Amino acid sequence: MHDVKANGASIPTLGFGTFRMPGKDVLRIVPHALKLGFRHIDTAQIYGNEAEVGEAIAGSGIARNDVFLTTKVWVDKYRHDAFIASVDESLKKLKTDHVDLLLLHWPNNAVPLAEQVGALNEVHKAGKVRHIGVSNFSTALMAEAIALSDAPLVTNQVEYHPYLNQAPVLNAARQAGMSITGYYAMADGAVFTDATLKDIAARNGRSVAQIVLRWMVQQEGVIALSKTVGEARVAENLAIFDFALSAEDMAAIHALAVPNGRIVSPNGLAPVWDKAA
Repeated sequence: MHDVKANGASIPTLGFGTFRMPGKDVLRIVPHALKLGFRHIDTAQIYGNEAEVGEAIAGSGIARNDVFLTTKVWVDKYRHDAFIASVDESLKKLKTDHVDLLLLHWPNNAVPLAEQVGALNEVHKAGKVRHIGVSNFSTALMAEAIALSDAPLVTNQVEYHPYLNQAPVLNAARQAGMSITGYYAMADGAVFTDATLKDIAARNGRSVAQIVLRWMVQQEGVIALSKTVGEARVAENLAIFDFALSAEDMAAIHALAVPNGRIVSPNGLAPVWDKAA
């Protein structure tokens, strides 16, 4: 497994996501993913499966210190005391004394960002989390969070797929020494019927999913989250490090971005998004 270096963190460049994954599927597929070679597991308080993720890792036969584990604090826990209590609860559910990365899940203007970032730093200083970051933050919010934080931020987890130009966020992250962790890589399934992607896949002797994941991890400082509940797809998603896309193929995939490509933008949570140039 390859790693992305970001502000002192070494993060496996391909992660296994558990969004909308029921507990029974987590218990079945996460140990399988770890046995095959995944070393980066991503969950969140709001997913409701932290306990199963913890159980799956503990029973996988893979040492806890060999797994990069990410979770996220939900927006209703951003007040200081609730934040600290929620992290302790997450650690208990995850059956560990620390997580490798803790993120603010979405912006929440109801709580000062200074209070949110202060709580992130407090649990970091206490050793409960090894690294801290944000999720679904605009470049303006990223800059504000960076300025408020004593510990370096290592990632901004955002929607990223061929139909969404995230150049502003990518460039801002790189300038700050941060990584970008991309979710929704398959664009809710849209990539599988895309003629350009199918052509590139055929020419490379790969699946469309492999092409998209390879496109992501081949970019500087980009981490890709993959997600599946199928054993065969786990192996397929992992097999993206033995080939490279040509510059022409990379450009062709970037060219698929459209102005209305964003899929995830929930009312009451989404910030004012950056516009691509």
